[in-house]
Amino acid sequence: MKYNLLSNINNPTDLRMLDEAQLPQVAQELRDFIIDVVAVKEGHLGASLGVIELTIALHYVFDTPNDLLIWDVGHQAYGHKILTGRRENFHTNRQLGGISGFPKRSESIYDAFGVGHSSTSISAALGMAIASNLKGDYSKQHVAVIGDASIASGMAFEGLNHAGVTDANLLVILNDNAIGIDPSVGALKQYLTAVKEGKNPRQNNMIKSLNFDYSGPIDGHDIFAVIKELKRLQKIKGPKFLHIITTKGKGLQQAEEDQVKYHAPGKFDALTGEIHVKSEENLPPKYQDVFGLTILDLARKNEKIIGITPAMPSGSSLKFMMDAFPKRAFDVGIAEQHAVTLAAGMATQGMVVYCNIYSTFLQRAYDQIIHDVALQNLPVIFCLDRAGLVGEDGATHHGVFDLAYLRCIPNMIVHAPMNEIALQNILHTAQLGLNHPIAIRYPRGRGVIQDWQTQHLGKYEKIAIGKSVCIKQGSKVAVLSNGTIGNNVTLAIAKMKHPETIAHYDFSFVKPLDEKALKDIFNTFKTITTIEDGTVKGGFGSAILEFASENNYASKITVLGIPDAFIEHGTVAELQQYCKIDVKSLEILFSSY
Repeated sequence: MKYNLLSNINNPTDLRMLDEAQLPQVAQELRDFIIDVVAVKEGHLGASLGVIELTIALHYVFDTPNDLLIWDVGHQAYGHKILTGRRENFHTNRQLGGISGFPKRSESIYDAFGVGHSSTSISAALGMAIASNLKGDYSKQHVAVIGDASIASGMAFEGLNHAGVTDANLLVILNDNAIGIDPSVGALKQYLTAVKEGKNPRQNNMIKSLNFDYSGPIDGHDIFAVIKELKRLQKIKGPKFLHIITTKGKGLQQAEEDQVKYHAPGKFDALTGEIHVKSEENLPPKYQDVFGLTILDLARKNEKIIGITPAMPSGSSLKFMMDAFPKRAFDVGIAEQHAVTLAAGMATQGMVVYCNIYSTFLQRAYDQIIHDVALQNLPVIFCLDRAGLVGEDGATHHGVFDLAYLRCIPNMIVHAPMNEIALQNILHTAQLGLNHPIAIRYPRGRGVIQDWQTQHLGKYEKIAIGKSVCIKQGSKVAVLSNGTIGNNVTLAIAKMKHPETIAHYDFSFVKPLDEKALKDIFNTFKTITTIEDGTVKGGFGSAILEFASENNYASKITVLGIPDAFIEHGTVAELQQYCKIDVKSLEILFSSY
């Protein structure tokens, strides 16, 4: 397809040379370009399609990169990337060695702040604006674009609260489309809906009450109206707030009609929008569905069970329980801190609370885990989805730190099941009654048991807390694995010429460790290898090293896992190979012993 105008835009300076009347054509070409590439290469679609006009207007009006533009989360920044010198390599988006799926400071001078998690933009932009004032630069513009789901997060309110008592040259743009990944929830969503419908008296404007110069709501797809308002706001000093209304997936009918599915639809037909359906016949289940279906089954039998997720009901599969028991399953919005302490409050009243949060997002609630849950020894059940390497979302989303940041917390039980049966069994065991909080971590993607749902769902066994399992006896080397990466160990051993040399132990519990088994292992083997899909610094392998040191064992210990670096984007298979924890690397290593 020929892009008459877009092909000549290599940076925002080129864009600003166009007549304003040409910008709707640029918007159409940019929208088509994103659809054409994402249809083949995959990625986040709906969010970027919804802000095409806004993206063009921002770079047309403001002097980027001298003026600073910060995108909250960054799902919506594809148009921004294409207009800022990355059109020719946009096809490498989210691929190993290619450009990142999110704004990244090391990638472009136009990416003013690295993002990936929500609700950081206002604080970052405010920090930049205050720094500009301190340097005497009062003309520089600082713009934060944030969605209605992200602005409901506590951190966003903290930024707004501070900004309102400063003279910082800050413009906050609320991209209001009533959806994040799943539909937005909460009282703030209801307030914004009332504003859009003209039902909220202007004297009740909560943004104005925070000392912002508020304007809107305006149609975010009317590029001329957006440009006119940005030019007006450009001349106003101090904190400003522009409320725009957009449609996620704008320009692709299916993406507008099914905004959840087309957030990241996979491969699809660029002309029709129809998703290329992958056959799921005879495939193992997704781990998120093992969680979701198990919790639903358990909730039917135990009325004390509660489910909580911060804005990820579809991604976590808690939606199964939300549909069946809407009064016992809660989407609290992008509010991880609140989710954890809400769970703690419920636990004090005898409820059995499963708090489901992606591993990388639980980092946002670390103090609440320590202060509100573990310190009080409340038996909250944390279910950490997307643990380990997650693939194309890259460094901002890999869940590789949880083993390290959780095992140092007193009272915390830390468990990583090896497969679907082990996951459902620990979920079952947890609701029978534990004396401590527990974190159960499992990866993105599919398990290993094809017929899990038909053959195993509901057939539970109680797991002994802190016990390991010997999967295979061996004569020379003991391999200690934690979690689903143990399946790579099993496959690697099966490929060896002399598999009898390798013993394999599943240490699903990182805390408490099975010290009795460890003593037997260290007394038997002179060579021990640990493997995990978490960071080697402070994780499972570190726990084994600590045990060996404390007990004066002299065995040679090799620790395998995620190296002490931020791992970039690529497929999970590519990243496992990079970290040398893939099947082939393990086979080579084991054969060398």
